[in-house]
Amino acid sequence: MSLKKASIIIFMILLIDQVSKIYIKTHFQLGEDVTVFSWFKIAFIENDGMAWGTKLSDFISFISDETAKLVLTLFRIVAVTGIAFWLIDVTKKKKSKTLIFAISIIFAGALGNILDSVFYGVLFSDSVMQVATFLPEDGGYAKVFHGNVVDMLHFPIWSGVMPDNLPLIGGKYFSIFDPVFNVADMAISSGIGILIVFNKKAFDDEPSKIETPDSESHNNPA
Repeated sequence: MSLKKASIIIFMILLIDQVSKIYIKTHFQLGEDVTVFSWFKIAFIENDGMAWGTKLSDFISFISDETAKLVLTLFRIVAVTGIAFWLIDVTKKKKSKTLIFAISIIFAGALGNILDSVFYGVLFSDSVMQVATFLPEDGGYAKVFHGNVVDMLHFPIWSGVMPDNLPLIGGKYFSIFDPVFNVADMAISSGIGILIVFNKKAFDDEPSKIETPDSESHNNPA
């Protein structure tokens, strides 16, 4: 796969990711949700930390939430820069299509969330108890590098009270798959999943065997 094809994949994922986020940001209040199916909801939340809403300040108590947010955003930028160089390297070396595709969608997802963290704070007003405005006259809800990532995809597959006879969890409320995520998160998870499941195929450096007239005549002597 060429770098041009990889760039098209990245562009398409970024386009879908950003269009969906901008639509949710400008049509939903924070915390608002709409049931599409019993197992799928559009639920608008904002994530100002890492995966599952975890903040760097949760682990390093002596730094403020604002500093932790800045450090996290800068780390994301460094990480996505490294992924970009990795993608360029594997395309130049003509590595497997599986590897190039996986890196491409990981890069697209990481870049999509970085755009939120870097720019959304200055591009949008706050979404608390109101629908956000794009380019508000009074300025955005945060400074550059301090924006929140927009999440909206929720798949509440099942929820209910567990049977009383089950050990430890009996009688307790339980739900399957609570996380709310976005298209960028899906791209990152899918790319990592491809590298794990198809590891051998992705990192196979052996050149493909091409039959030539000489080799064919050698293998099938008259």
